[in-house]
Amino acid sequence: MYHLEPSTEWNSIYPKDLWVYNKLILNRLLGHLCGPTGVPVPYSGYYIVRPSINLLGMGRFSRKEWIDNDTEHFHPSEFWCEIFEGEHISVDYQNKKAKLVVKGERDVNDPYYKWKKWYIIDKEVEFPQILEELVGNYEWINCEFIGNKLIEVHFRRNPDFRYGNTVAIPVWKENNKVEYDNLHFVEDEDYLRKGFYIDSGIETP
Repeated sequence: MYHLEPSTEWNSIYPKDLWVYNKLILNRLLGHLCGPTGVPVPYSGYYIVRPSINLLGMGRFSRKEWIDNDTEHFHPSEFWCEIFEGEHISVDYQNKKAKLVVKGERDVNDPYYKWKKWYIIDKEVEFPQILEELVGNYEWINCEFIGNKLIEVHFRRNPDFRYGNTVAIPVWKENNKVEYDNLHFVEDEDYLRKGFYIDSGIETP
C-alpha cells in the first residue's frame, strides 16, 4: 500500500488510532516542546509551524518562524513545535520490522516541501514504542524522524520508492529537468513536484 487518496487513507484507519495523524497530539505525547495556535511559546526563538493534520503531505504550509510569545496570529488548525537538528530519515516498517530506510537532503534555506534528494541507507531503526499499543492491525507503517526524533507517522508505505529504485531526485515545477548519468525521469506529479529521477524503473508489488 503506497500512496492513497486522502479519503481512502482516512477511512482505512481504525478510529481509535486517528491520534497518530494529528501531529500536534503525536508530538505532545512524544514529549516534544509544542503547542496549538493560541498557546504562547515558553521562550522566544525559531519554531516550526505546520498543520496539525495534513493528509495531502508534501510538507504543505510547513515553515520556520521566529516567535516571541503570542501565537494567536497562526491559523487555528496549525501548531508550533521545537526544531530538531540532524538527519531526516523515512522508515517503512512491515509488521514492525524496518524494511526500507531512506535519507533526505535539502538546502537549509529552501521551503520544507522542497527536497534535493532521497536515497536508501543501511541503518537499523527500531519500531517506535509509542506505536506498540495501536488498536488496528497495519501491515505497513511509515515513520519520519529528524535527529532520531519521531515527528510523523503514516499507515502506508513510502510512495517515492515504489519503482524499485534506490534513489529519488525530485524535479520541481519551477525548475527545468537536468540530465543525470544512469538515471531516468519518471512523471510523478504531486503538489509542486513534476516527478523524479530514479535509478531503475521496475515497479515493486
